[in-house]
Amino acid sequence: MSGMKRNLVLALAVAAAVAAPGAFATNGYFSHGYGLTAKGMGGAATAMTKDTFGGANNPASMVWVGNRMDVGIDLFSPIRSASRTGSTMGINGSADSDSEQFLIPEFGYNRMLDSKTSFGVTVYGNGGMNTDYPGGQIAAGTCSGLGFTSDTGATNILCGTGKLGVDLMQLVIAPTWSYKFSNTQSVGVSPLLGYQRFKAEGLHGFAGFSSDSTKLTNNGYDSATGFGVRIGWMGKMSDAVTLGAAYSSEISMSKFDKYKGLFAEQGDFDLPSNYNLGMAIKASPETTVAIDYQRINYTDVKSVSNPSTNGGATMANTLGGADGRGFGWGDVDVWKIGVEHQYSKNLVLRAGYDRTDNPITSRDVTFNIIAPAVVQDHYTFGFTNLMDKNSELTMAFSHVPEKKVSGPSLYATWLGAAGGGNEEIKMHQNSLGIAWAKKW
Repeated sequence: MSGMKRNLVLALAVAAAVAAPGAFATNGYFSHGYGLTAKGMGGAATAMTKDTFGGANNPASMVWVGNRMDVGIDLFSPIRSASRTGSTMGINGSADSDSEQFLIPEFGYNRMLDSKTSFGVTVYGNGGMNTDYPGGQIAAGTCSGLGFTSDTGATNILCGTGKLGVDLMQLVIAPTWSYKFSNTQSVGVSPLLGYQRFKAEGLHGFAGFSSDSTKLTNNGYDSATGFGVRIGWMGKMSDAVTLGAAYSSEISMSKFDKYKGLFAEQGDFDLPSNYNLGMAIKASPETTVAIDYQRINYTDVKSVSNPSTNGGATMANTLGGADGRGFGWGDVDVWKIGVEHQYSKNLVLRAGYDRTDNPITSRDVTFNIIAPAVVQDHYTFGFTNLMDKNSELTMAFSHVPEKKVSGPSLYATWLGAAGGGNEEIKMHQNSLGIAWAKKW
Protein backbone atom coordinates (compact mmCIF):
# COMPACT_ATOMS: atom_id res chain seq x y z
CA MET A 1 0.00 0.00 0.00
CA SER A 2 1.42 3.40 -0.96
CA GLY A 3 2.10 6.08 1.63
CA MET A 4 -0.74 8.23 0.32
CA LYS A 5 -3.21 5.34 0.48
CA ARG A 6 -2.10 4.42 4.00
CA ASN A 7 -2.58 8.01 5.15
CA LEU A 8 -5.99 8.23 3.51
CA VAL A 9 -7.14 4.98 5.14
CA LEU A 10 -5.93 6.27 8.50
CA ALA A 11 -7.69 9.58 7.89
CA LEU A 12 -11.01 7.86 7.20
CA ALA A 13 -10.61 5.61 10.23
CA VAL A 14 -10.02 8.56 12.52
CA ALA A 15 -12.93 10.44 10.93
CA ALA A 16 -15.20 7.53 11.80
CA ALA A 17 -13.86 7.45 15.34
CA VAL A 18 -14.77 11.08 16.00
CA ALA A 19 -18.30 10.78 14.67
CA ALA A 20 -19.91 11.40 18.08
CA PRO A 21 -18.35 14.46 19.73
CA GLY A 22 -19.60 15.90 23.01
CA ALA A 23 -21.80 18.94 23.45
CA PHE A 24 -20.53 22.45 24.08
CA ALA A 25 -21.60 26.07 24.12
CA THR A 26 -19.33 29.08 24.02
CA ASN A 27 -20.21 31.58 21.25
CA GLY A 28 -23.88 30.71 21.47
CA TYR A 29 -23.61 27.01 20.70
CA PHE A 30 -20.59 27.40 18.37
CA SER A 31 -17.10 26.70 19.69
CA HIS A 32 -14.79 29.65 20.39
CA GLY A 33 -12.24 27.97 18.07
CA TYR A 34 -11.65 24.96 15.83
CA GLY A 35 -8.38 23.10 16.22
CA LEU A 36 -6.30 23.33 19.38
CA THR A 37 -3.86 25.76 17.77
CA ALA A 38 -6.73 28.21 17.24
CA LYS A 39 -8.22 27.47 20.66
CA GLY A 40 -4.96 28.57 22.29
CA MET A 41 -5.23 31.90 20.43
CA GLY A 42 -8.79 32.79 21.39
CA GLY A 43 -10.06 31.11 18.22
CA ALA A 44 -8.29 33.52 15.82
CA ALA A 45 -7.45 31.42 12.75
CA THR A 46 -8.89 33.00 9.58
CA ALA A 47 -5.49 34.30 8.42
CA MET A 48 -3.34 31.57 9.99
CA THR A 49 -1.83 28.51 8.29
CA LYS A 50 -0.84 26.27 11.18
CA ASP A 51 -2.96 23.12 10.90
CA THR A 52 -5.57 21.19 8.92
CA PHE A 53 -8.72 22.82 10.32
CA GLY A 54 -9.25 25.03 7.28
CA GLY A 55 -12.55 23.25 6.62
CA ALA A 56 -13.85 24.85 9.81
CA ASN A 57 -11.90 28.14 9.71
CA ASN A 58 -10.84 29.11 6.18
CA PRO A 59 -10.61 26.57 3.31
CA ALA A 60 -8.07 28.75 1.49
CA SER A 61 -5.50 28.14 4.25
CA MET A 62 -5.04 24.43 3.50
CA VAL A 63 -2.78 24.84 0.46
CA TRP A 64 -0.20 26.57 2.67
CA VAL A 65 -0.18 23.79 5.26
CA GLY A 66 1.50 21.02 3.25
CA ASN A 67 1.13 17.31 3.91
CA ARG A 68 -0.17 17.00 7.45
CA MET A 69 -2.57 15.23 9.79
CA ASP A 70 -3.92 16.48 13.16
CA VAL A 71 -5.69 14.38 15.78
CA GLY A 72 -6.81 15.87 19.08
CA ILE A 73 -9.27 15.78 21.94
CA ASP A 74 -10.60 18.51 24.21
CA LEU A 75 -11.98 17.95 27.73
CA PHE A 76 -14.77 20.49 28.09
CA SER A 77 -16.40 21.29 31.44
CA PRO A 78 -19.45 23.60 31.48
CA ILE A 79 -21.13 24.34 34.84
CA ARG A 80 -24.79 25.34 34.45
CA SER A 81 -27.59 26.19 36.89
CA ALA A 82 -31.09 27.66 36.86
CA SER A 83 -33.43 29.04 39.53
CA ARG A 84 -36.85 30.63 40.02
CA THR A 85 -37.62 32.84 43.00
CA GLY A 86 -40.39 35.14 44.13
CA SER A 87 -43.32 33.07 42.84
CA THR A 88 -46.43 33.26 45.03
CA MET A 89 -47.83 30.16 43.30
CA GLY A 90 -45.32 27.65 44.68
CA ILE A 91 -43.19 27.11 41.55
CA ASN A 92 -39.92 28.32 43.07
CA GLY A 93 -36.88 26.06 42.78
CA SER A 94 -33.29 25.71 41.66
CA ALA A 95 -31.20 23.03 40.00
CA ASP A 96 -27.66 22.40 38.80
CA SER A 97 -27.00 20.48 35.60
CA ASP A 98 -25.40 17.11 36.45
CA SER A 99 -23.47 16.65 33.19
CA GLU A 100 -20.17 18.51 33.61
CA GLN A 101 -17.53 16.66 31.55
CA PHE A 102 -17.46 16.16 27.77
CA LEU A 103 -14.76 14.88 25.42
CA ILE A 104 -14.69 16.69 22.07
CA PRO A 105 -12.53 15.04 19.37
CA GLU A 106 -11.07 16.84 16.37
CA PHE A 107 -9.41 15.62 13.18
CA GLY A 108 -7.86 17.11 10.07
CA TYR A 109 -5.93 15.77 7.07
CA ASN A 110 -4.32 17.53 4.11
CA ARG A 111 -2.46 16.28 1.03
CA MET A 112 -0.65 18.39 -1.58
CA LEU A 113 -1.68 17.27 -5.07
CA ASP A 114 0.93 19.52 -6.62
CA SER A 115 2.73 22.74 -5.66
CA LYS A 116 -0.46 24.82 -6.08
CA THR A 117 -3.29 22.46 -5.12
CA SER A 118 -4.29 20.55 -2.01
CA PHE A 119 -7.11 18.28 -0.96
CA GLY A 120 -7.98 17.39 2.61
CA VAL A 121 -10.75 16.88 5.13
CA THR A 122 -11.67 18.51 8.44
CA VAL A 123 -13.95 16.69 10.88
CA TYR A 124 -15.24 18.84 13.72
CA GLY A 125 -18.06 19.40 16.16
CA ASN A 126 -19.75 22.54 14.86
CA GLY A 127 -21.59 23.13 18.10
CA GLY A 128 -23.91 21.65 20.67
CA MET A 129 -25.74 21.99 23.92
CA ASN A 130 -26.32 19.66 26.85
CA THR A 131 -28.20 20.10 30.12
CA ASP A 132 -29.21 17.46 32.62
CA TYR A 133 -31.13 18.84 35.61
CA PRO A 134 -32.56 16.48 38.24
CA GLY A 135 -36.31 16.61 38.89
CA GLY A 136 -38.31 17.17 42.04
CA GLN A 137 -38.00 20.92 42.58
CA ILE A 138 -41.75 21.70 42.60
CA ALA A 139 -44.19 20.02 44.99
CA ALA A 140 -46.63 17.42 43.70
CA GLY A 141 -49.87 18.83 42.33
CA THR A 142 -48.63 22.41 42.08
CA CYS A 143 -48.13 22.52 38.31
CA SER A 144 -51.29 20.55 37.53
CA GLY A 145 -53.26 22.88 39.80
CA LEU A 146 -52.01 25.79 37.71
CA GLY A 147 -52.91 24.07 34.43
CA PHE A 148 -49.41 23.36 33.12
CA THR A 149 -49.21 19.58 33.41
CA SER A 150 -50.97 16.48 34.73
CA ASP A 151 -48.29 15.72 37.32
CA THR A 152 -48.87 13.08 39.96
CA GLY A 153 -45.60 13.68 41.80
CA ALA A 154 -43.01 16.39 42.33
CA THR A 155 -41.97 17.99 39.02
CA ASN A 156 -38.84 19.56 37.63
CA ILE A 157 -38.31 23.31 37.44
CA LEU A 158 -40.27 23.49 34.15
CA CYS A 159 -43.24 21.48 35.50
CA GLY A 160 -42.25 18.28 33.71
CA THR A 161 -41.90 14.70 34.90
CA GLY A 162 -38.48 13.42 35.96
CA LYS A 163 -35.17 14.95 34.98
CA LEU A 164 -35.02 17.92 32.63
CA GLY A 165 -32.61 18.61 29.80
CA VAL A 166 -31.56 18.40 26.18
CA ASP A 167 -28.64 16.86 24.31
CA LEU A 168 -27.76 18.45 20.97
CA MET A 169 -24.67 17.48 18.97
CA GLN A 170 -23.67 18.84 15.57
CA LEU A 171 -20.92 17.19 13.51
CA VAL A 172 -19.55 18.50 10.21
CA ILE A 173 -17.32 16.66 7.75
CA ALA A 174 -15.66 19.16 5.41
CA PRO A 175 -13.74 17.80 2.39
CA THR A 176 -11.58 20.74 1.36
CA TRP A 177 -10.02 21.77 -1.95
CA SER A 178 -7.58 24.68 -1.91
CA TYR A 179 -5.77 26.36 -4.80
CA LYS A 180 -2.88 28.84 -4.83
CA PHE A 181 -3.56 31.09 -7.83
CA SER A 182 -0.48 33.24 -7.24
CA ASN A 183 2.57 33.17 -5.03
CA THR A 184 0.68 35.17 -2.40
CA GLN A 185 -3.02 34.35 -2.74
CA SER A 186 -5.25 31.29 -2.50
CA VAL A 187 -8.89 30.25 -2.54
CA GLY A 188 -10.65 27.22 -1.14
CA VAL A 189 -13.99 25.48 -0.93
CA SER A 190 -15.37 22.97 1.54
CA PRO A 191 -18.65 21.12 0.91
CA LEU A 192 -20.16 20.75 4.39
CA LEU A 193 -21.76 17.41 5.25
CA GLY A 194 -23.77 17.95 8.41
CA TYR A 195 -25.06 15.45 10.96
CA GLN A 196 -26.86 16.28 14.17
CA ARG A 197 -28.46 14.35 17.00
CA PHE A 198 -30.96 15.57 19.58
CA LYS A 199 -33.09 14.44 22.48
CA ALA A 200 -35.20 16.26 25.05
CA GLU A 201 -36.45 15.11 28.44
CA GLY A 202 -38.77 16.51 31.06
CA LEU A 203 -40.71 19.02 28.94
CA HIS A 204 -44.14 17.57 29.79
CA GLY A 205 -45.14 20.93 31.29
CA PHE A 206 -45.36 22.33 27.75
CA ALA A 207 -47.73 19.65 26.41
CA GLY A 208 -50.57 22.19 26.30
CA PHE A 209 -48.46 24.44 24.08
CA SER A 210 -47.50 21.83 21.50
CA SER A 211 -49.03 21.24 18.09
CA ASP A 212 -48.23 17.54 18.68
CA SER A 213 -47.55 16.66 22.32
CA THR A 214 -46.50 13.12 21.36
CA LYS A 215 -43.53 14.66 19.51
CA LEU A 216 -42.49 17.03 22.27
CA THR A 217 -40.32 15.24 24.81
CA ASN A 218 -38.88 11.91 26.01
CA ASN A 219 -38.74 10.32 22.56
CA GLY A 220 -35.07 9.35 22.72
CA TYR A 221 -32.51 10.48 20.17
CA ASP A 222 -33.46 11.70 16.72
CA SER A 223 -30.98 12.56 13.97
CA ALA A 224 -30.85 14.83 10.95
CA THR A 225 -28.49 15.31 8.00
CA GLY A 226 -27.86 18.12 5.56
CA PHE A 227 -25.55 20.00 3.24
CA GLY A 228 -23.91 23.40 2.92
CA VAL A 229 -20.68 24.97 1.72
CA ARG A 230 -17.84 27.09 3.07
CA ILE A 231 -15.67 29.22 0.78
CA GLY A 232 -12.55 31.18 1.63
CA TRP A 233 -9.79 33.48 0.42
CA MET A 234 -6.33 34.17 1.83
CA GLY A 235 -3.79 36.77 0.74
CA LYS A 236 -0.25 37.44 1.93
CA MET A 237 -0.22 41.19 1.42
CA SER A 238 3.39 41.55 2.55
CA ASP A 239 6.00 39.70 4.55
CA ALA A 240 4.32 41.03 7.68
CA VAL A 241 0.56 41.01 6.91
CA THR A 242 -1.78 38.20 5.87
CA LEU A 243 -5.54 38.65 5.36
CA GLY A 244 -8.27 36.02 5.23
CA ALA A 245 -12.01 35.76 4.74
CA ALA A 246 -14.47 32.85 4.80
CA TYR A 247 -18.21 32.39 4.47
CA SER A 248 -20.36 29.39 5.37
CA SER A 249 -23.85 29.04 3.99
CA GLU A 250 -26.72 27.84 6.13
CA ILE A 251 -26.59 24.05 6.34
CA SER A 252 -30.09 22.92 5.42
CA MET A 253 -30.91 19.90 7.58
CA SER A 254 -33.64 17.30 7.49
CA LYS A 255 -36.18 17.69 10.31
CA PHE A 256 -36.28 16.15 13.77
CA ASP A 257 -39.52 14.20 13.26
CA LYS A 258 -39.53 12.95 16.85
CA TYR A 259 -39.55 16.57 18.04
CA LYS A 260 -41.77 18.29 15.51
CA GLY A 261 -44.03 19.32 18.38
CA LEU A 262 -41.14 21.22 20.00
CA PHE A 263 -39.17 23.03 17.30
CA ALA A 264 -40.68 25.64 14.98
CA GLU A 265 -41.44 24.62 11.40
CA GLN A 266 -42.34 21.07 12.50
CA GLY A 267 -38.94 20.05 13.84
CA ASP A 268 -36.64 22.13 11.65
CA PHE A 269 -33.20 22.91 13.12
CA ASP A 270 -30.76 24.08 10.45
CA LEU A 271 -27.17 25.20 11.11
CA PRO A 272 -26.98 29.00 10.69
CA SER A 273 -24.85 30.83 8.15
CA ASN A 274 -21.74 32.57 9.42
CA TYR A 275 -18.71 34.43 8.14
CA ASN A 276 -15.33 35.49 9.47
CA LEU A 277 -12.66 38.03 8.55
CA GLY A 278 -9.11 37.84 9.83
CA MET A 279 -5.71 39.51 9.84
CA ALA A 280 -2.35 38.13 10.99
CA ILE A 281 0.47 40.59 11.64
CA LYS A 282 4.10 39.55 12.03
CA ALA A 283 5.06 41.94 14.82
CA SER A 284 8.59 40.53 14.94
CA PRO A 285 10.37 37.47 13.51
CA GLU A 286 9.24 35.52 16.58
CA THR A 287 5.80 37.02 17.29
CA THR A 288 2.52 37.00 15.34
CA VAL A 289 -0.70 38.78 16.35
CA ALA A 290 -3.97 37.51 14.84
CA ILE A 291 -7.32 39.31 14.93
CA ASP A 292 -10.64 37.79 13.78
CA TYR A 293 -14.19 39.05 13.48
CA GLN A 294 -16.99 36.49 13.21
CA ARG A 295 -20.71 36.90 12.61
CA ILE A 296 -23.10 34.03 13.47
CA ASN A 297 -26.59 34.46 12.02
CA TYR A 298 -28.79 32.58 14.48
CA THR A 299 -31.82 34.38 13.04
CA ASP A 300 -31.52 32.06 10.02
CA VAL A 301 -33.11 29.36 12.18
CA LYS A 302 -36.64 30.04 13.47
CA SER A 303 -36.52 27.33 16.12
CA VAL A 304 -33.51 29.11 17.63
CA SER A 305 -34.39 32.78 17.06
CA ASN A 306 -38.19 33.00 17.36
CA PRO A 307 -39.12 34.70 20.66
CA SER A 308 -40.43 32.44 23.39
CA THR A 309 -43.30 34.94 23.67
CA ASN A 310 -44.68 34.09 20.20
CA GLY A 311 -48.36 33.38 20.72
CA GLY A 312 -48.69 35.75 23.66
CA ALA A 313 -51.22 34.49 26.22
CA THR A 314 -52.30 31.69 23.87
CA MET A 315 -50.98 28.27 24.81
CA ALA A 316 -52.39 25.81 22.29
CA ASN A 317 -50.37 25.15 19.11
CA THR A 318 -47.64 27.68 19.91
CA LEU A 319 -44.85 25.07 19.81
CA GLY A 320 -43.88 23.28 16.61
CA GLY A 321 -45.84 25.42 14.17
CA ALA A 322 -44.58 27.45 11.24
CA ASP A 323 -43.89 30.41 13.53
CA GLY A 324 -43.78 28.57 16.84
CA ARG A 325 -42.10 29.65 20.03
CA GLY A 326 -38.31 29.48 20.03
CA PHE A 327 -35.35 30.37 22.21
CA GLY A 328 -35.23 34.02 21.15
CA TRP A 329 -31.55 34.06 20.19
CA GLY A 330 -30.24 37.05 18.26
CA ASP A 331 -27.33 37.17 15.81
CA VAL A 332 -23.96 37.55 17.51
CA ASP A 333 -20.74 39.40 16.72
CA VAL A 334 -17.56 37.76 17.94
CA TRP A 335 -14.12 39.37 18.28
CA LYS A 336 -11.02 37.23 18.72
CA ILE A 337 -7.41 38.20 19.29
CA GLY A 338 -4.46 35.87 19.69
CA VAL A 339 -0.70 36.09 20.08
CA GLU A 340 1.80 33.42 19.03
CA HIS A 341 5.45 33.61 20.10
CA GLN A 342 8.32 31.36 19.00
CA TYR A 343 9.93 31.02 22.42
CA SER A 344 12.63 28.61 21.28
CA LYS A 345 13.45 26.36 18.35
CA ASN A 346 11.06 23.66 19.60
CA LEU A 347 8.49 25.63 21.61
CA VAL A 348 5.72 28.00 20.48
CA LEU A 349 3.63 29.81 23.12
CA ARG A 350 0.11 31.17 22.57
CA ALA A 351 -2.50 33.28 24.36
CA GLY A 352 -5.81 34.78 23.29
CA TYR A 353 -9.14 36.38 24.12
CA ASP A 354 -12.60 35.88 22.61
CA ARG A 355 -15.52 38.22 23.26
CA THR A 356 -18.98 37.33 22.00
CA ASP A 357 -22.39 38.93 22.21
CA ASN A 358 -24.86 37.17 24.49
CA PRO A 359 -27.64 35.79 22.26
CA ILE A 360 -30.10 35.48 25.18
CA THR A 361 -32.12 38.36 26.66
CA SER A 362 -34.21 38.52 29.85
CA ARG A 363 -37.38 38.03 27.77
CA ASP A 364 -36.45 34.41 26.98
CA VAL A 365 -34.87 33.10 30.19
CA THR A 366 -37.57 30.44 30.77
CA PHE A 367 -36.99 28.60 27.50
CA ASN A 368 -33.22 28.93 27.86
CA ILE A 369 -33.11 27.10 31.17
CA ILE A 370 -32.40 24.07 28.99
CA ALA A 371 -29.92 26.01 26.80
CA PRO A 372 -28.14 28.60 29.02
CA ALA A 373 -25.54 29.76 26.48
CA VAL A 374 -24.97 33.09 28.21
CA VAL A 375 -21.14 33.26 28.52
CA GLN A 376 -19.23 36.02 26.77
CA ASP A 377 -15.53 36.24 27.72
CA HIS A 378 -12.97 33.53 26.86
CA TYR A 379 -9.37 33.59 28.08
CA THR A 380 -7.07 31.08 26.43
CA PHE A 381 -3.50 29.79 26.63
CA GLY A 382 -1.60 27.16 24.68
CA PHE A 383 1.66 25.87 23.29
CA THR A 384 3.12 23.60 20.62
CA ASN A 385 6.20 21.49 21.28
CA LEU A 386 8.15 20.13 18.29
CA MET A 387 8.82 16.46 19.11
CA ASP A 388 10.94 15.87 16.01
CA LYS A 389 11.12 17.39 12.54
CA ASN A 390 7.89 15.66 11.46
CA SER A 391 5.70 15.59 14.57
CA GLU A 392 4.47 18.00 17.21
CA LEU A 393 2.30 18.15 20.32
CA THR A 394 -0.15 20.98 20.97
CA MET A 395 -2.10 21.81 24.12
CA ALA A 396 -4.64 24.55 24.84
CA PHE A 397 -6.59 25.71 27.89
CA SER A 398 -9.54 28.07 28.09
CA HIS A 399 -11.35 29.68 31.00
CA VAL A 400 -14.77 31.30 30.66
CA PRO A 401 -15.96 33.29 33.71
CA GLU A 402 -19.49 32.95 35.01
CA LYS A 403 -22.20 34.96 33.30
CA LYS A 404 -25.81 35.34 34.47
CA VAL A 405 -29.03 36.43 32.78
CA SER A 406 -32.25 36.94 34.70
CA GLY A 407 -35.78 38.02 33.89
CA PRO A 408 -39.46 37.52 34.61
CA SER A 409 -40.73 33.99 34.11
CA LEU A 410 -42.75 33.19 31.00
CA TYR A 411 -45.30 31.75 33.45
CA ALA A 412 -46.06 35.35 34.49
CA THR A 413 -48.06 35.59 31.23
CA TRP A 414 -50.71 33.37 32.84
CA LEU A 415 -50.04 33.72 36.59
CA GLY A 416 -49.19 37.41 36.81
CA ALA A 417 -45.82 38.87 37.74
CA ALA A 418 -45.93 37.69 41.37
CA GLY A 419 -47.19 34.25 40.42
CA GLY A 420 -44.54 33.69 37.77
CA GLY A 421 -41.64 35.00 39.78
CA ASN A 422 -38.17 35.76 38.48
CA GLU A 423 -35.73 33.33 36.86
CA GLU A 424 -31.96 33.25 36.52
CA ILE A 425 -29.66 31.12 34.38
CA LYS A 426 -25.88 31.07 34.66
CA MET A 427 -22.86 29.23 33.35
CA HIS A 428 -19.08 29.14 33.53
CA GLN A 429 -16.69 26.70 31.89
CA ASN A 430 -13.15 25.43 31.38
CA SER A 431 -11.52 23.25 28.76
CA LEU A 432 -8.17 21.52 28.32
CA GLY A 433 -7.13 19.82 25.10
CA ILE A 434 -4.22 17.98 23.53
CA ALA A 435 -3.47 17.23 19.88
CA TRP A 436 -0.78 15.39 17.93
CA ALA A 437 0.27 16.31 14.40
CA LYS A 438 2.25 14.42 11.79
CA LYS A 439 3.92 16.06 8.77
CA TRP A 440 5.58 14.38 5.80
